[in-house]
Amino acid sequence: MATASVEWIGGKRFVGMDSTHHSVVLSTPDEGVGMKPSELLLVALAACTAVDVVEILRKKRLDLRGLRISVHGEQEVEPPWTFRKIHVHYALRGPDLTPEAVEQAIRLSEEKYCSVAATVRGSAEITYDYEIEEA
Repeated sequence: MATASVEWIGGKRFVGMDSTHHSVVLSTPDEGVGMKPSELLLVALAACTAVDVVEILRKKRLDLRGLRISVHGEQEVEPPWTFRKIHVHYALRGPDLTPEAVEQAIRLSEEKYCSVAATVRGSAEITYDYEIEEA
């Protein structure tokens, strides 16, 4: 079972901790010391799919030398500001990466393995694109 906790550390600042005691500082934008909780959801999506894509490409024995994922989320204008559209952009670098291998790795992550994507997909449309950069 996954577990997490959040502790208030004053003002509008909090520390979130996972089951392995790794932490992240969270805050509102006016505090300026931590991540916005809603954007942490986007980071979680990017990190979840990153782990999958790296592992899938490694299993294919492809020489992945770099991966950068950027995520853009569109939220409702009224509370609770639900994400309705999320776009994930993958920038990969490696000498033998092919569009077919990259597309398959991303698709498997987005549709089968990434628990964050599977959870978020219930309320937000997730789209993606990618680019393969020079090695």
